[in-house]
Amino acid sequence: MGKLIKNHWARLIVLTAALYQIAAALEGFFWPKIFWDFLTTNLDPAVRPIPVLQSINLVLGILAFAWEWPVPLLSFAKTAMHRSIEARLAVYPLASLSALLLYQGTNPGIYYMIGMGVYFWAYSEGEVVCPEPWALPRRRRAGTV
Repeated sequence: MGKLIKNHWARLIVLTAALYQIAAALEGFFWPKIFWDFLTTNLDPAVRPIPVLQSINLVLGILAFAWEWPVPLLSFAKTAMHRSIEARLAVYPLASLSALLLYQGTNPGIYYMIGMGVYFWAYSEGEVVCPEPWALPRRRRAGTV
């Protein structure tokens, strides 16, 4: 049995959240609704008549998807931003908050929080994200410094 590479697991969770957030934002353009509308109607201008919250969710979902699945066109791969778990832990709470505000985006918001927890677990154990996407970290050879 191998060792669980937590940042790969977190990447899969956040990829799922990002794809779901994009779908929720697109659905929100047609059926705009704030999740917290049963408590207050003060947040309704964020979704109607101008779809500000839906647009923010769409942009953050595409950014998270491009960040976690680095395709050659967007070239996030092999950059310091791609290798930084700290940057992910700073940006994903904002993506989670924007998803949780939209009615259709409550599930991706929860997935983002789970992914952030796993990324924090990986960070606290000293894991690093490899420069090459989906690669395994190299082992140090015995006897070398």
